[in-house]
Amino acid sequence: APNTSRPSAIFKPTRGRAHTLSIALPGSVIANAVTHDQKTSLAGQIARACAVFCVDEVVVFDDGQAEIRAPEQGGYTAYSDPSFFLYHVLTYLETPPNLRKSLFPIHPDLRTAGALPSLDMPHHLRSDEWCQFREGITIGPSRNGREGGTLVDCGLATKVYIPDEIEPQTRVTVQLPDNGLIHHAEIIIGEAVSPDTPREDGGYYWGYAVRQASSLGSVFTECPFDGGYDVSIGTSERGRPLRSITEQGSATYVEPTWNHMIMVLGGVSGLEAGLRADKELQAAGVSEAAQVFDFWINLVLGQGSRTIRTEEAIWIGLTGMRGMVEARNER
Repeated sequence: APNTSRPSAIFKPTRGRAHTLSIALPGSVIANAVTHDQKTSLAGQIARACAVFCVDEVVVFDDGQAEIRAPEQGGYTAYSDPSFFLYHVLTYLETPPNLRKSLFPIHPDLRTAGALPSLDMPHHLRSDEWCQFREGITIGPSRNGREGGTLVDCGLATKVYIPDEIEPQTRVTVQLPDNGLIHHAEIIIGEAVSPDTPREDGGYYWGYAVRQASSLGSVFTECPFDGGYDVSIGTSERGRPLRSITEQGSATYVEPTWNHMIMVLGGVSGLEAGLRADKELQAAGVSEAAQVFDFWINLVLGQGSRTIRTEEAIWIGLTGMRGMVEARNER
């Protein structure tokens, strides 16, 4: 009988993928949660959705809706800079647990983040698990008689040597020799690679990158991918049904040939607030929020509540788009 006492859904890579899935949401969602615990829990729900649906990038933008207060003692940002607070907690949760202590000094933003449900992503590896890629932290120059190079703690019993010279306390993605003997080696020789390499070459889901954007427009203008986002979806109760882009017979069906897709969610005041706060978009003649996106989509037709909260819309939207992502993965 299968052992059901521990998680068994181990991510199995099929082949490398260059295409990516991004989401964007306003930091003001944090300002609308009242207590520290609610704010932290909200960030945790967002992170869990990203992990489950293999989201590659999260963009936290400013939609002008958060009332900014003076900075607080100790650097606590949940009230003074809610976008940074969300960025801070999301990056903390994405980091493999064995690296967090080194990369994140004790900070009031993260006071209770350690109690949030774990993301348990493919790069959050146990010390006895084998994977050709690992996240590690540099611990200083190599002292084993080799010229130059850096030692990296990748959470294995043995340290990994890489030929590159990298500052201590830096997070680095390492490719290991392709065999299972490394658990018995005295020193493992690895190679520092781009954080995208596990996805592009190995087909692994390797967590999400987080970036902050100062406005709705800069979600797009500061896109890190070559050619930008070729499919952008804005969500609104005033949009068209989701099936208009997911069903093959539809005139606006999205063919599974896209490279970089982004779903953008509004806060309490919708994406319209993001447009109102973005003087550059207005100066460029954009008068309706729908004009910012390729598709303007209503995730739930005939909703029974007046509002769908952003943290709910993430789960609904990523579930609704899952077929589009699977079709793209199979191309």
